[in-house]
Amino acid sequence: MPGSDLQERGERSDEQVSGAKVIAQALKEQDVRYLFGVVGIPVTEIAVAAQELGLRYIGMRNEQAVDICAEELGNNVKPAVTLLGDINAVTKQLLEQLTKPLWQYPPESKWWKTLREKMKSNEALSQELASKKSLPMNYYTVFYHVQEQLPQDCFVVSEGANTMDIGRTVLQNYLPRHRLDAGTFGTMGVGLGFAIAAALVAKDRNPGQRVICVEGDSAFGFSGMEVETICRYNLPIVILVVNNNGIYQGFDADTWKEMLEFQDATVRAPPMCLLPNSHYEQVMTAFGGKGYFVQTPEELQKSLKQALADTTKPCLINILIEPQSTRKAQDFHWLTRSNM
Repeated sequence: MPGSDLQERGERSDEQVSGAKVIAQALKEQDVRYLFGVVGIPVTEIAVAAQELGLRYIGMRNEQAVDICAEELGNNVKPAVTLLGDINAVTKQLLEQLTKPLWQYPPESKWWKTLREKMKSNEALSQELASKKSLPMNYYTVFYHVQEQLPQDCFVVSEGANTMDIGRTVLQNYLPRHRLDAGTFGTMGVGLGFAIAAALVAKDRNPGQRVICVEGDSAFGFSGMEVETICRYNLPIVILVVNNNGIYQGFDADTWKEMLEFQDATVRAPPMCLLPNSHYEQVMTAFGGKGYFVQTPEELQKSLKQALADTTKPCLINILIEPQSTRKAQDFHWLTRSNM
């Protein structure tokens, strides 16, 4: 091949731009500021290219996926009306319709009256459960003491079964877009990812703002190694692990030991049980954060106060509660009711 052709091809090769750089440039032009990903091919090349352009890349340890599809509509409860479309577009269309003319549900209707009565009844029952002095604590006692100290501008992230459901009714958020949880499907493993994203925004836009990530012990197990990610970027996150030794419910240490004296755990232990009194706070201290193991309201109050005051490092408070503790009786058993 003539030398001139080789030189020409070499010059064209030097001018080529990698696909990773094209993607990074496109993201920058769309005003994307943060990238989250699990390192691998081709994520690594895109991450490096993005960082060269000034974008910020956060390397995660756990991968999650989200789907939006028509087949999921009505999967849990048969709906009266369904909306399928991009959430931004659909929300905009709904708001446009609601403002012409301005519409509101009649405040003195039977529906509102029933709703207010139910709210009042739920509040009284929650307060009764929160006031119990017995140890180990129950969910409501824990959330009552946490709510007392939460900053009004904090992000509240919650994940788990009973932990998320009860937390929604007790832990308050006072600002829009400051509550993040798994939504109606109860997806597990998203909590720490949500907390990391919220903490990055807080750290950049409002230094000193805290992210409170409330996890059930089972939920924490899905993406608990993201604690290393949190410590690697030194994010202002306080993780609360509400630990009942199981998925929904578990056993205390004595019952667990007695049970295993007769048979191996693979035969004897119920599938929903986890190892009793696990020290999840040591996952945080292993990576340089601060960890607390608490069993009483006084220990919870003290550790949470210290955690909120220390903005130099993330922390995890492992809160031991009654293994058989559960939420109040439910009127709508949507998880177990047949849709047929």
